[in-house]
Amino acid sequence: MEKPYLLHMITPAKNLSAFDVNMAFDAGWHAMPYLGVELDEVATIVQDTIFSRGPKSLKRTGIFIGGRDMHLAMDMFNAAKEAMVPPFEISVLTDPSGAFTTSAAMVATVNHQLKIRHDEDLKGQNVLVLGGTGPVGASAAVLAAKLGAKVTILGRAVDKANLVAEFCNTRYGTVVEGVKGDANDHVDDLIQDTDLIFATAKAGIQVLSEQQVAAAGKLKIAADLNAVPPAGIAGISLHDNGVAIKGSKSNAVGIGPLAIGDIKYKTQQGLLIKMYSMGVPLYFHFEDAFEVAMEIVN
Repeated sequence: MEKPYLLHMITPAKNLSAFDVNMAFDAGWHAMPYLGVELDEVATIVQDTIFSRGPKSLKRTGIFIGGRDMHLAMDMFNAAKEAMVPPFEISVLTDPSGAFTTSAAMVATVNHQLKIRHDEDLKGQNVLVLGGTGPVGASAAVLAAKLGAKVTILGRAVDKANLVAEFCNTRYGTVVEGVKGDANDHVDDLIQDTDLIFATAKAGIQVLSEQQVAAAGKLKIAADLNAVPPAGIAGISLHDNGVAIKGSKSNAVGIGPLAIGDIKYKTQQGLLIKMYSMGVPLYFHFEDAFEVAMEIVN
């Protein structure tokens, strides 16, 4: 009798993301929750998992790491990898609150529109990440910076934005101009030289008005994750995917939350299925998610 596909879902939070649980089941996994997990407990969970099944059954076993903190999720991811004892190894995916697959989908869709509309990529582009101090904004900033963009993260407090930017640069080795931090109060000045905008603020918050869109004279593409009214960026609708933004004087196009969400869903599903279908241990974080998202959009 074949053993079931078991995905041990670890989170430092008090609950797992219901979205992630549904994604796991839809990808063919039986989800086993571990709640309120501390970093130093990850290795024990992993080794209890790998030593309780033989190498053949371990191909049907995986670890998922969630939570809401990008950096803690990456620490747990690394702790899980280090706890493996060959040949007792299993695949690990980290996607805190879906942030990694969401940011991967956002950056991939923007990169795709840049290519087909301007025959350009992210290298050298001025990128503004609005509401960028959370895990989606931070991981999107790192991905864009690694591709050569000049990235500025905006948040309500300049100190927090600077701290997030510093973490992005030191922990993940962003290059070229790297990632900078700034405060929301400076958005009117910053948008004048901005090529690309990622809106990653909380649901229901508009971070860019019609007047600000009109003032963004160099804007090429804006991507909005907010599916709860009002739109995060005025003039972008839920399903837009390369649609002209109303009121843009630079003829910028917008990418809406459901267009990004479609790629995010397919990316997360693809990673979860690869974990058991490839037959070898795989380790996935935000950069791996971006590679899959790029394959999907292209």
